[in-house]
Amino acid sequence: MSERDKDTAMPDWSAYRGVLIFVEQRGGRAKSVSWQLLGEGKKLADKLEVPLKAVVIGHGVERLAQEAVCYGADTVYLCDAPELKEYRTRPYSRVMLRLIEDAKPEIVLFGATATGRDLAGAIATHLPTGLTADTTELDVEPHPSRLLLASRPAFSEKMMATILCKQYRPQMATARAGVFQALPRDASRQGEIVRIECPLKEEDIATQVLDFLEETGGVNLEEAEIIVAGGRGLGGPEAFRMLEALADALGGVVGASRAAVDAGWIKHEHQVGQTGQTVRPKLYFAIGISGAVQHTVGMSNAETIVAINRDENAPIFRIAHYGIVGDLFKIVPAITERIKARRGVGGIARAKASETA
Repeated sequence: MSERDKDTAMPDWSAYRGVLIFVEQRGGRAKSVSWQLLGEGKKLADKLEVPLKAVVIGHGVERLAQEAVCYGADTVYLCDAPELKEYRTRPYSRVMLRLIEDAKPEIVLFGATATGRDLAGAIATHLPTGLTADTTELDVEPHPSRLLLASRPAFSEKMMATILCKQYRPQMATARAGVFQALPRDASRQGEIVRIECPLKEEDIATQVLDFLEETGGVNLEEAEIIVAGGRGLGGPEAFRMLEALADALGGVVGASRAAVDAGWIKHEHQVGQTGQTVRPKLYFAIGISGAVQHTVGMSNAETIVAINRDENAPIFRIAHYGIVGDLFKIVPAITERIKARRGVGGIARAKASETA
C-alpha cells in the first residue's frame, strides 16, 4: 500500500455500532424534536441494520425513558439523579461521554436547540470528533463505509452541503426541529431500559442553578399546531394585527417570512425558514408570501397549507393544498369573522347560544 493510500484508508470502526438519540427534556417534558429524531433515527438504524438507542438525562424522568420506547427506541439509557435536574454542560457532557465510551454508537444525534447545540459541541470537543450543525437532511451510506450523510444549507443558503466525518467516531449532528417526522406513538412496544450512574456529585460541579425564570409572552412556533404567517405582501407592520386576529380565532400563533422580519415589521422569533425556524404544524396560512425557497423549506412539511396571494403565479401556490387569489386585506378579515361565528365567538352562533340560554 502506498503512503497516499495509507493516508486515505478508512480506520477500523467495527466496534462502533448503533444510532443514539439524545432525548432533550425540561421539567420532565420532552422536546418534540427528540421524538422527531427518533423517527428519523429509526430509518438510519434500519438501513445500517443496527438497533436504535436513546438516552434520557434528568431527575424524575423515568417516564420519558418508557416514552422513548413508545416512539421507536430499542434500548434507552436512563441517567436519573438530583444533580441532573437542570441542564448544566459539565454533568450532562460527562454522562454522555461515559455512555459513548461504553456503548460505542456510530451515530449520535441531538436537536438543534440551545441545549442540544451546547451539549453536542462540548462532547465533540472532548472526544474529539466531527459535528455537523443544523442539519435538515440525514441519510447513511451502506456497508462498508456506513457514513452519515448530514446535509445543511450553505453558501448563503443557495446550496445544500453534505458533510462527512470519515476519520472519527461517533459521527455527530444536530438537527432542526420540525424537519423530520416522529413515528406514531406505540404504547405496546417493548424495549430495554438501562440505568446508568451520574459520574459527578454536586460538589464536583462548579456552577449552580439558583432559579429558572421562564420567559412569558413569547411565541413557540416549534410546538404550534396552527401558524398564520405573513410576508412582504402585507405592506407594513400594521397588517400583522389582522393576522393576530386570525391566529387568535384559530387558537394559533403568528409567523413571518424573512422579508417581513428584515423590514422590521415583526420580531425574529416569528421567522419561519432556513434562517428562522422549521415548523410542522397541522395548518399553515401563508399570507402575502411569494414562496421563495428560503421560506418554503421551513414550512413545506405542514399537514395543510393555505396560501393567500394577489399574484396567481406566486410560487407558494405550487406547494399549497388550498390557494386563494385576491386581496388579502378583504379575504383575511372575512375568514376571521367566519371562524369566530362558527366557534360561537360572535355573530349568529353567539346569538343562538344566547337565545337557547
